[in-house]
Amino acid sequence: MKTNATYFVNDEKTPLQYGEINLINPPRQRLRGEEKKTGVEAVPVFCGFCGTDFALMQMGRQCALSQKFPAGESRLINGHEGVVWVPSENRFAIVLIRGGDSCDPTRFTEDESYFEYGCDGADGIFCDKGYFHPDMLLHLPGAYTGLQKLPLSLAKRLVFSDPYACAIFQHERMCDIGIAQNFRVETAKRGCDTESTKKLAYDSTFDRTVIFGLGTTGLFIGDQIRRNHKNAKILFAARSRENSEKAKFVRTNLRADYLSTADLTEGEIARNITNRLGGTATVFVGTSGTESESRIAFAHGVLGCNGIYNSFSLGPTVTYHTMPFGFKNQVILASINFTQKHMEQAIEILCESNFDELVELIDKDEFTKNPIAAYENKIYSKGAPLKTAVIWNPNYIDEETV
Repeated sequence: MKTNATYFVNDEKTPLQYGEINLINPPRQRLRGEEKKTGVEAVPVFCGFCGTDFALMQMGRQCALSQKFPAGESRLINGHEGVVWVPSENRFAIVLIRGGDSCDPTRFTEDESYFEYGCDGADGIFCDKGYFHPDMLLHLPGAYTGLQKLPLSLAKRLVFSDPYACAIFQHERMCDIGIAQNFRVETAKRGCDTESTKKLAYDSTFDRTVIFGLGTTGLFIGDQIRRNHKNAKILFAARSRENSEKAKFVRTNLRADYLSTADLTEGEIARNITNRLGGTATVFVGTSGTESESRIAFAHGVLGCNGIYNSFSLGPTVTYHTMPFGFKNQVILASINFTQKHMEQAIEILCESNFDELVELIDKDEFTKNPIAAYENKIYSKGAPLKTAVIWNPNYIDEETV
């Protein structure tokens, strides 16, 4: 089957192109031990742009994408955030992007393999039609059964299913490690039984939380912490101005503090963080993609004793001095991705959220006319919105209903 799509290639000048290509439909495996299944046809309806897409475009410029292409192909249809329509089932769905020959594709080991729709080895959703594993087309909540057109506000919320699922996974990992890290501290302080101190450590781990960077994942990690730890102090630190819409959103909706780092040195940032929190951080989440994250946490002493450093950024080198790191009993956590359970939880939460306020649209014709220019000059330009999305198929979108 042929379709129109945007797709990555290895090309120094035009690594992202738009046009007609042939679709493939190889059998794929959702989890180890399950049978391989060919995909069912789906119609992408609403698509969001992710920083991963931008990074893959740069890899294409460097002619370094070959390992990301589906087997036997020299291109990859991009896109992994959004909503599709499944004609054979007469319903909307969210694509679970990661599967493979693995017991858990988010925690695969050396003898396991994985694929990711739109990212690694499997075509994504920036296309008029596509094929996706039938068991990886996740349902919307029951209240939306029978829906024939998707309200635009709901589509905007659901475009965050992937990053919000990542945030749920991050919170889960930090809780697992934080409880193990801190329940003995609580036992020493309070002298009560282990079960009680584990419950105390569940909350005290997040007493003073710094989230460095204010992209979607940082925002959603903060949202997860606020939903689960009502008394946590949460401070976002990012380059956006104090009166930016993103800063206003986290103050109002997450009851979080915000520090603009735009005109501050690392030392000034560190002092401001500890002053705002009323002490050193118990958790430091790095999501900005900058080298200064770990320096502020470790060299400038923002991360306190028994603290957790969650390195979520892709790219920066994390550095620390071993002696203070060891004596302070700190932990570095690094993990990305999510499971199907996390994605299903994310869908439920997003449907009841107001995160649609953070999404702005780009016209499909503007994007497909010159997708590289759209990425560089609008979607990821200075002052770009937190999330940009595109109505890919307006026949399935209701722009009037809220």
